[in-house]
Amino acid sequence: MKKQYKLGVIGCGFMASAILRGAVLSDFIKAKRIIVSDTSIEKLENMGQELGVTVSDSNRYVAENSEYILFAIKPQTFPEVAQELKGICPEKVISIMAGVKKAKIKNSLGVGIIKVARCMPNLPCSVGSGMMAVDMSDFNSDTDDTEFISKLFGCMGEVLSTDESKLDAVTGISGSGPAYVFMFIDSLIDAGIEQGLTKDEAKLLAVQTVIGGADMVVHSQKPLSELIMSVCSKGGTTIEAVKVLEENNFRGIISNAVAACVKRSEELSR
Repeated sequence: MKKQYKLGVIGCGFMASAILRGAVLSDFIKAKRIIVSDTSIEKLENMGQELGVTVSDSNRYVAENSEYILFAIKPQTFPEVAQELKGICPEKVISIMAGVKKAKIKNSLGVGIIKVARCMPNLPCSVGSGMMAVDMSDFNSDTDDTEFISKLFGCMGEVLSTDESKLDAVTGISGSGPAYVFMFIDSLIDAGIEQGLTKDEAKLLAVQTVIGGADMVVHSQKPLSELIMSVCSKGGTTIEAVKVLEENNFRGIISNAVAACVKRSEELSR
């Protein structure tokens, strides 16, 4: 039986709001075909007024009347919500809950044949420049489903289809990665100030350099090692900075940081 809503979203926090804005403002889904539930009436009222989506304080109502159910709640809240949905058989589930594996979602909901897609989005999704890694393998037999899920997240940035077993590694690179980038930019700004620039000058120089560098990586056919050396003329300025980074194990620090992040993600997934 056809459901009243195409997408039902349980949870209306920061990331859910970003997904909803992306889907509605890009005209991927009409607002009238989306329903959202949350414990916060204020959040629901704001989202309803901003986007025109239907809102509800009942998770059961959302689950019963939506073709796709998107869980956008905190992982620790999921057992309570799953209990609330007891007896309902959602066939198509999408989850952005960090550390909650597909098997746990299926076992917790406990009825029928449930297909689950897991997604790891990141903070830049909120400005349309995000990176989403998605395990859609449960839906591989239906191209309409995989296309819907891909386009839903594609409204906020780039989408990588991957296996659930890689999502902890994804967390270490793109999920948590924006924090590393912010720290790098912040460090460049501080260094610029130490060298006599104003904060505004240093911020503009640092931010645009990171944006431009990333853009070159996207569009250049050269490997990164060549791009690095293209800035490092022999006896010049850049090579001196690169030497300091190498002497202080810059690559090793990044590798260790990512490894620590992945380890914690694996611990939370157990």
